[in-house]
Amino acid sequence: MARFYPLETVRIRKTTRQAVEVTLRPLGGGDFTFVQGQYLTFRREFDGIEVRRSYSICAGRDEGALRVGIKRVEGGVFSTWAFEELAEGAIIEAMEPAGGFDSPLEDEGGDQDRGQAQAHRGHRYLAFAAGSGITPLLSIVKTRLAAQAGSSFTLIYANRHLDTVMFKEELDDLKNLHLARLNIVHILKDAEEDALLCRGRIDAEKCDLIFDRLIDPESLTRIYLCGPEALMDLVAERLSDRCVDRHRIRRERFVAGTAPRIPRPAPTSAQASIEDSASEVQVSLTLDGIVRDFEIKKGQTLLDAALERGLDMPYACRAGVCSTCKCRLVEGEARMRVNHALEDYEVEQGYVLACQTIPLSERLAVVCES
Repeated sequence: MARFYPLETVRIRKTTRQAVEVTLRPLGGGDFTFVQGQYLTFRREFDGIEVRRSYSICAGRDEGALRVGIKRVEGGVFSTWAFEELAEGAIIEAMEPAGGFDSPLEDEGGDQDRGQAQAHRGHRYLAFAAGSGITPLLSIVKTRLAAQAGSSFTLIYANRHLDTVMFKEELDDLKNLHLARLNIVHILKDAEEDALLCRGRIDAEKCDLIFDRLIDPESLTRIYLCGPEALMDLVAERLSDRCVDRHRIRRERFVAGTAPRIPRPAPTSAQASIEDSASEVQVSLTLDGIVRDFEIKKGQTLLDAALERGLDMPYACRAGVCSTCKCRLVEGEARMRVNHALEDYEVEQGYVLACQTIPLSERLAVVCES
């Protein structure tokens, strides 16, 4: 069940002319312990219509605070409201932290025991961020540098102008705290610097400069990408050209592009026949450990069918981006209209996005594990 819990708005701080950092305090119910890089899904009604939006947590795990970064988007009803009207003391509702951009430190070992700093001494991390893509990466950088004393981090951060750099003061402070372990490279589209690396856009030439002069991709433990789809595809392609294992690359998507990252195969003639002719498909959905049986109409997504029947299935963006509606197909065949959230290996394991899933067989069995 998609449960929402009340949070008090403790502090609102502008990080740029178009972005704010919001500090929140849980008021009871729910577990808001988070893994670095996760996000919160909020809901609010506007003119009687419920709107859900997800925003990344920007705090480090050891800070004892829950903070998210929100950048105002032109035409964005929720982000505009948060930027212009949300006030300290206001109560807003959110789901528990979600997302798998990074892995829990507990799964890797930390510095709690003697010798762990030495164990992490060879761990080198690289991140590419653009615009508000810095938000989850700020949480990751803070957390890993604090917990893994032997690790180092290189952050490549692209923006249009210096005054659009979110969390600039915080990044400067973080750099001063970890002088020998954190390297931050700002790339500004409209910069006046002569240095080729710091001016313009991140393109293939800049990637090669970074990999040739700044950091060897083969030495990296993990690479994080968060920004426009085209940017992440470009960097991933350049890394692949240098034989970097794709499992070392983590992506987080905020805005859907014009095409799915994972191409969807065309349906076979038999599947197309079912998709075109079947009026209803039988679905068995396991939600909160309870099996619900219902039917999906022709052309209807799994999420739409579930919500139509009053089932409280988790979701947020409804655009195939955030993975809040991620579930596992255990019987039958289906296709996703678009997929900007799941990695190849997740699709191979049977995971789908309910908001994009269209049946290709006469029966589906799906398990919602969140």
